[in-house]
Amino acid sequence: MTSNKNKIAADLLAIKAVTLRPEQPFTWASGIKSPIYTDNRLTISYPEVRKHIAKGLAKLIRQHFPDAEVIAGTATAGIPHAAWVAAKLDLPLIYVRSKPKDHGQGRQIEGHLTTGAKVVVIDDLISTGGSVLKAVTAVKNEGATVLGVCGIFSYELAASTANFAQADIPFYTLTNYTALVETAIESGYIDAAKRELLQQWRLDPEHWGK
Repeated sequence: MTSNKNKIAADLLAIKAVTLRPEQPFTWASGIKSPIYTDNRLTISYPEVRKHIAKGLAKLIRQHFPDAEVIAGTATAGIPHAAWVAAKLDLPLIYVRSKPKDHGQGRQIEGHLTTGAKVVVIDDLISTGGSVLKAVTAVKNEGATVLGVCGIFSYELAASTANFAQADIPFYTLTNYTALVETAIESGYIDAAKRELLQQWRLDPEHWGK
């Protein structure tokens, strides 16, 4: 039986939101060489895929954060998914800019947020967790309570685990790097001989391929 993690991973591979290329690594902005490139923005153009994602995220929130009162999306990639999830759960929606506006009222958060409201933040991708945790801080600075973070995909890097633990914020994703590699091998997308090489990257991305 295919798990939901594998189903979402298969969706991401099918629409090329995720590309695995260990023989021709990508170079991230940080300079890290990576066998994977992720662009989950593509998911918004595929109705069936985005329905699976919205349904899955709503289920995660019901399961882990049943007291959620507000859904927050990170700008920009988290916004559409947060909107679909908020509609499914019949909850208010806000979104969080990467930084305050430099004009008008200088808002970083758009939408109505009540002091003390219990918020779940939605992002499309968890790498180190740095950007979404900045959004969490922005929500907290407005006097709200952040219950946790939900996302579509996680690279499962040690840095993300450490950063979320330090912030004391739980996080859950629909699928992850391990499930993606498994799904890619099972479907013939990637050769099984590449499994160890791909897992080495997750364990030590800074020194991978050197």
